[in-house]
Amino acid sequence: MLLGGIRYLLPVIKAAHEQGCYVITADYLPDNIAHKYSDEYVNVSIIDKEAVLRVAQEKQIDGIMSFGVDPGVISASYVQENMGLPSFGPYESICILQNKDCFRAFLSEHGFNVPKAKGYSNINDVLSDQDRFDYPVIVKPTDSAGSKGVTRVDDNSQLKKAVEHAFDKSFSGHIIIEDFVEKQGCSSDTDSFSVNGELKFISFNAQRFDVNAANPYTPAAYSWPSTFTKDQESCLTSEIQRLISLLGMRTCVYNIETRIGANGKPYIMELTPRGGGNRLCEMLNYATGVDMITAITRYVVGDSVPMIEQKPYNGHWAEVILHAEKDGLFDHIEISKGFSAEIVEEDLWVSKGDYVNSFEGANNAIGTLVLKFEDREVMEKSICDIPSWLKVKVN
Repeated sequence: MLLGGIRYLLPVIKAAHEQGCYVITADYLPDNIAHKYSDEYVNVSIIDKEAVLRVAQEKQIDGIMSFGVDPGVISASYVQENMGLPSFGPYESICILQNKDCFRAFLSEHGFNVPKAKGYSNINDVLSDQDRFDYPVIVKPTDSAGSKGVTRVDDNSQLKKAVEHAFDKSFSGHIIIEDFVEKQGCSSDTDSFSVNGELKFISFNAQRFDVNAANPYTPAAYSWPSTFTKDQESCLTSEIQRLISLLGMRTCVYNIETRIGANGKPYIMELTPRGGGNRLCEMLNYATGVDMITAITRYVVGDSVPMIEQKPYNGHWAEVILHAEKDGLFDHIEISKGFSAEIVEEDLWVSKGDYVNSFEGANNAIGTLVLKFEDREVMEKSICDIPSWLKVKVN
């Protein structure tokens, strides 16, 4: 059973079918694209763990996960534990990882570098604290994904609007306000894999943003390798391994966001027990040949996990998240002639005349470009100035 119905589940469904599995997709939106590719669809709220458990028991499933779909991760873990199915880790640990407030508290308790943060459940408490914040701060829901509800606040005048926005995007009615960690180079947001609690494959990339987007904190592109030094990657790897060991994690695919602060300290900003959105596992398969999707699909139904091992990047890779700068009717995309990269894949999800929204969150993406470059310098130049060679035309 796969919780959710988004496009990023399609390669998971394909991998499951290749393993001979019968695939059930589940959410409350029957028109979602993944349901067209699964063998069966059930209508259930994926944030209602008891309802998901009842359906899973009725269907007598052999495995469950919420790949690329943050709201279903806790429900999937709850079903794994209650039905004795292969699990990614203890249910209590999954709950910590899925709640930004609890996660920051856990990091602090165990001596990790962590920005100062505080959680809130109502706006009045926030406003009474507003003079205590060391601006800039980041305001965000404790339980949302895809950068929805996230705002940087530089002074008191911006706080109320940002807090209202974060509460509006929270499922549980809880938000967190934390110090904004100025970073060296680019932050990293990419996927990794552990087997029996041991990291077998770890990756770092360079996460890029569109400063002109409606939400400038929604990732707009990624490139591999990262901008970290080898020593910084080694330090982060050690800290990530320490974290998953403390939490008792098992065999799992993770989406992990890290950065090196301007103070030189490494930070684990997010670690979620699921494959990331934006096709990150697929990109890593292109770049390294490591197939984490097949591995995790086999694990959740109790089959043996194929060999997962650390492999180098086969060249310099980038993924561009296609998006519109404004609301309107999509017309076409233009890529400059003579663009100096191999376009490995162009995956466009809209057609001419479709209505598209400005880029406020990952759900507003309209497609992806997979690119391979001959050298790093050319890649950096291209990915740092995407508008110079790519135009998304909207009327």
